[in-house]
Amino acid sequence: MRKSPAQKLFKEKIDFESLRNKLKLKNNEEENNLFVSFPKVKKALEEKNLSLKQIRQHSAKLIGAGLIGGSFLLSTPSSTLSLPQPHEIYSYPELDKAFSNLKVKNQVLTDALRPILPDVARPLSVNEEKVVEYIVKDTTGIPAKATLEGEHLNTTFGYIGAEQHLKRYPGDGMIGHGDDKYAASGMAPGLGAWGYFALSREALTPSLEETEKWYAVVQTLYLPDWNTRQPYLKNWYKYRKVIIVNVENGNAVVCAIADSGPAAWTGKQFGGSPEVMDSLGGMKYKKGKVLVFFVDDPENKIPLGPVEYGKIPALDNTLLGLT
Repeated sequence: MRKSPAQKLFKEKIDFESLRNKLKLKNNEEENNLFVSFPKVKKALEEKNLSLKQIRQHSAKLIGAGLIGGSFLLSTPSSTLSLPQPHEIYSYPELDKAFSNLKVKNQVLTDALRPILPDVARPLSVNEEKVVEYIVKDTTGIPAKATLEGEHLNTTFGYIGAEQHLKRYPGDGMIGHGDDKYAASGMAPGLGAWGYFALSREALTPSLEETEKWYAVVQTLYLPDWNTRQPYLKNWYKYRKVIIVNVENGNAVVCAIADSGPAAWTGKQFGGSPEVMDSLGGMKYKKGKVLVFFVDDPENKIPLGPVEYGKIPALDNTLLGLT
């Protein structure tokens, strides 16, 4: 098959050997800066007989995924066979304290996504979504899926906007809606797309409270088959888990879909509860670019709320050669 001009240009422009050398020099520079700024980290590594190289291998793998993603965009669909499998999720519990003050985990995610995502939010291609799935899974431990059980949103990359609290049961008010700092967000005048979460205050379970607290809004009303496949789609999307990632800072939240919107004229494709928006970007965060992917969690083991980086499945140290 003949290569397109864009593919030839991509191959000619990138000198991978030069790129490797530059990354190696950058690694050495950052390692020195780290040890100067955080001498306790160096001491902790020495006590555990570990090196930053082992930690950095994980980051290098994600950056490599970004380069692979770039090549996917200029190649035929068959090239997706070369996509690395999501495996070897490293975990070093003994280093958690040493690295607790370093803002590197979110940085790994944003650095890996940057070469993949376009500057302007738009629907991603299948290849782009596959690479993003891998990156999100490898950095957060959350099994993100653009397509789940054959269902797919109209876009997985767009703008999110701040939403108000939803009425959980008849007569519900702002009292009992969590932290007082979110009271200013107010209560939505209408119900969510699936009505009340419970028929009474007594029937409101802790699980349903969490669902309202960490709810997300997606544009189910604009799905091309929404009107022809009801009630199946309405039941399928009700409280479906998604992971929302702020692509600017790497903050991520696992949410439950509990409302439909926003309207197309708003220029936004998603919405989040006051707690969701605070976790993504702070109390002043009202709109921003995000990724929204389904969470593949058939056994309902992944809790709603902010994603804690590093709380990922541990890998047997014998496989890493650490014992």
